[in-house]
Amino acid sequence: MKKCLFAVLVLFAFNFNSKAQILQTHNLSLEGAQKIMMEAIRFAKEKNAPGASIAIVDAGGNLICLQRLDGTFAAAAEVSIKKANTSALFKAPSSKLENSINGGRNALITVGHTFLQGGIPILYQGEVIGAIGVSGSASAQQDEDIAIAGSKVSL
Repeated sequence: MKKCLFAVLVLFAFNFNSKAQILQTHNLSLEGAQKIMMEAIRFAKEKNAPGASIAIVDAGGNLICLQRLDGTFAAAAEVSIKKANTSALFKAPSSKLENSINGGRNALITVGHTFLQGGIPILYQGEVIGAIGVSGSASAQQDEDIAIAGSKVSL
């Protein structure tokens, strides 16, 4: 009986210990990214954006989907991807980092990301599961407004 009880306790200890070393996370699916994309496009059209490139990335900053609306300059696609990547990896709006640089934190420039307004994290249950980046609309503020609209979609 003592050996059986000891074996159960040992198994319990190993099971408890292994679970303590694993973190549960959520991932943004293609379907979720497409839902976010459709809302961002709808918002851009509603606000008469002259164009926009919209990129959605996962939590690791990897591209899931990209749309470049008619009338958008070509480089906007690359910039939107970089804004989304920066927002996902720093888990903050890219404007926060731009504001830090503008406020004198010039060393951030050396980090190698795009610190321009228009990247917004996508949250699920308080966890950053990706980000949306927008470039090429009427202004930096409109880029951010489009990204915010997409980021607020219920997943």
